Formats: sequence, structure tokens, C-alpha cells
Amino acid sequence: MTTLATAAPPVQRSRSWLLTVILVGQFMAILDVSIVNVAAPTLRTDLNAGGSALQLVISGYTIAYAMLLITGARLGGLLGYRKLFLYGLGLFTVASLMCGLAPSADLLIAFRLLQGAGAALMVPQVLSLIQLSFDGAARLKAISVYAAVISGAAVVGQVLGGLLVTADLFGTSWRPVFLVNVPIGVVLLIVGGKLLPTGHVPREQGVDVPGLLTLSLAVSLLVVPLVLGHEQDWPLWGWISMAASVVVFCAFLLVERRARHPLVPGHLLRTPGVSPAAAGIFLVMVTYGGYLFTMALHLQGALGDSALHAGLLFIPAAAMFGLTSLNWKRLPARLHRPMIVSATVLTALGELGLAAVLSDGGHHEVLLEVLFAVIGTGLAGAFSPLMTVALSHVPQSEAPDASGLMAMMLQLGQVVGVAAFGTLFLSLTPSAHAISVTSVGLAITALAAGVVALPLLRRR
Repeated sequence: MTTLATAAPPVQRSRSWLLTVILVGQFMAILDVSIVNVAAPTLRTDLNAGGSALQLVISGYTIAYAMLLITGARLGGLLGYRKLFLYGLGLFTVASLMCGLAPSADLLIAFRLLQGAGAALMVPQVLSLIQLSFDGAARLKAISVYAAVISGAAVVGQVLGGLLVTADLFGTSWRPVFLVNVPIGVVLLIVGGKLLPTGHVPREQGVDVPGLLTLSLAVSLLVVPLVLGHEQDWPLWGWISMAASVVVFCAFLLVERRARHPLVPGHLLRTPGVSPAAAGIFLVMVTYGGYLFTMALHLQGALGDSALHAGLLFIPAAAMFGLTSLNWKRLPARLHRPMIVSATVLTALGELGLAAVLSDGGHHEVLLEVLFAVIGTGLAGAFSPLMTVALSHVPQSEAPDASGLMAMMLQLGQVVGVAAFGTLFLSLTPSAHAISVTSVGLAITALAAGVVALPLLRRR
């Protein structure tokens, strides 16, 4: 019989359930980035989708998600993190149902954009709720679990997508990759409505509408051509769009200087550790996104693996990412910041190992899994401490802005990684050296993450 002496304190149990609810929501949002990739060939046949339509089905979610993250973070600070998390989760769940029932590619694209909008409302509240609900060692542990969830969801998406499409449940083909979100979302809405904190002190800051519009436009002008460029053989409009994104971003900076309530306050960027950590997170996620995407293409293309087998090969990387994320804090505190740079070097060595091992066109499965584990360890050893450093000195009043900034860096990093290194890999294919050259590029990017994080070593 459990006694009062051994029972977990009610507050601790409540916070554990709160963390479970918000991280399962985070898990679903990231899962939906990768789970659809495996279903692409079946989608093309079933809906008679052309190349551009199929690319928008896969990437429309990411486009809407990346564009609206900062907006979602600011709305959470104004209206309440609980309210925005549940609203975003509700929209995400309903959109998932509509995606699963979509009769045409055009409607599926529209519903995927809605899914991305729901995720953008929901996801920034996760870090804000962690910031506000946990402190000290409990916050450190919560952020570590958060990092493990990010890695696990990316790999589980590939494995689960392969399983669901292969199973063809009740003859539903690709539809379960979307419908699987519905029962989970309904349960989270019910439980979250009871567990998430209801108290909220509205922020005094208003909404910087010109800033929101110019930043969203700058992000969309960059992300859309990155996502669609390779599929359409890098048309002129894509290059014009990316050049215009620079101009619009400069306009955003001018708008922010004059804004009464800027989206990303200057004092937040001057908070110790925030700027170098944000840059480091971006480059780590460029490496992570490029690594997952190009290796999946290589395994299923040049090496002939099935989607399911290719997904299973990533398990060592996900396992080590998760284990490292959960346990790095056991090291002495004086090693936490130096570990960031050391981990980027380890990641680069893993990528260089892949370049050497795969240069002969062979599979080398055992060596592959060992190197995947090394890369997973290195990426987690950089990402989790970077996230902790970025948020450790941020006051609670700035949690929404910090959460939105870090979430956007994370998501944009993945988009840029997939687009840049996917383009590099595909442009070199079918050369046997395509994956080796790409892996060397990923190693350089990992080292760049370490370089931008060097200022963190001087801070205490």
C-alpha cells in the first residue's frame, strides 16, 4: 500500500502530467513533418497529384508552421499559454481529420496549411509553459526531455509512416498517417483542459502588426522557394523571392526599431547567451535536418532499402539523442558549456566517418549504425545545452518572445537543412560520391555551430 511518506507530492505529479500533455502535443507537431514523406508515392497515385502538388502536400505544413511561429508566441503572451495551446491543438486535430478525409490534392494542401497554423499556435506555448511551470533542476530536466522528444518524433515519423502505409488499414492507404493524430488530439484536449494552468497575467505589450506582417512575409519569401525550388528546377521566381526576403527582412529590422512593442525586443537579444545560442541552435538543426533527409534518400535510393527499414536504421541516432538529452546534466556544471563545442566536433567526426564509409557505394550497416549513434550523441550534446543556456537567463516576462525565437530558429534550421543539403545531394546524384560530399558539407556546418557558440564559453 502506498503511504503518504512514499507518495509523490501532488504538485510534482500535476507538473509531470502537465509536461506529458504539452510534450505529446510537441511530439505530434514534429511527427507530422516526417510522417508524410513515406506516404508520398501512394499519395501521388491515389490522388493523381503532380510533382508540385505533392511537394506542397509535404511542405505546406512546414511553410505555415515556420511563418506563424513568432505570431503564435506573441499571442500566447497576450491571451494565455493554456488558451493558445488548446486552440492550436484543436485546430491541428480538426485539420488532421480533414487531411485524412481529403478527396483531392488541392483540398489536402489547404488542410495541411491549416495543420501547420495549428502547430504554430500550439508549439511556442510548450517552452513558455516549461519556463513558467518549472524552475531550477526541474526546468533543466524538462528542457532535456523536450530535446529528446524533438529527436524521437523525427525518427518515429519515418518508422510509423512506413508501418501505416504498409499495413493499409481497412484499405485506407495513406490516410492513417493523418488520422492517427485525431484520437491523440482529442485525449490531449480533454486532459489538457483539466491540467494546464488557468492563471495568466496578460502582458502589457500590444501586438506589433507591421512587424508581424513584414517578418511573416520575409520568412515566407525565403521558405517557399527553398521548399519548392528543387522540385521546379530552381526557377527564376525562386531566386527573386529569396533576394526579396533579404530586403523585406531589412525592412522588418527598420520597423522593429520604431515599434513600440517589438516582436523580438533588443534587450532579449542582449540577454547573456541568447544570441549565440539561437545561432547555434539554427546551425545544429540545419545539420540535423540535412542529415536525416539526405541519409533517408540515400538509403532508399542508392542502397535500395524500404522506407520502413531505412527508418529503423535511424533508431541508434534517435536513442543516443534521447539518452544524451536526458543525461548530459549529470556532468559537472563546469563542463556544460565546453560540451557544446566538443559535441559539434563529435558530430563533424561522425559525418566525416559517413563520408569515408559510404564512399565505395556499399551499405556497411553495422558501421552505419555506429556512426549514426555518434552523430545522435553529438547533436544532442550541442542542442540540449544550447537550449538550456538560451533560456536560463530569460526572465518569465520574456518567456513568450524567447520561446518563439528559439522555436523559429529550430524550425527554420530544419527547413534550410533539408532544402540546402537535399539540393546538394540530388544535384550530385547518381554519382557514388553524392552522399560523401553531402556528409562533408554537414560536417562543416556542425563545426560552424561550434564556432558561433564559442562566446558562451566566456560566460558564467
